[in-house]
Amino acid sequence: MLKLKVVSPERIEFEGEVESVLVPGTMGQFQILLNHAPIISSLDKGRVVYALPGGEKKSLDISGGFVEVQKNVVSLCVELNEA
Repeated sequence: MLKLKVVSPERIEFEGEVESVLVPGTMGQFQILLNHAPIISSLDKGRVVYALPGGEKKSLDISGGFVEVQKNVVSLCVELNEA
């Protein structure tokens, strides 16, 4: 399992185990799976989709941010779109 932490300026939006994370990278959308190579990338406006154990999917609409992946830990620092 991957450990995902999603942080916005207001609060921690999500923290827990996930099977995968799909993010809107600046150079295009990409998916993070178990044992992904270490990476730091900026994020564009779009949707972050993460799959919880058991297959349930959750999503967040963001206006930008950054992602870091290292040793099966995915850290997202994002600015959420206003509803």
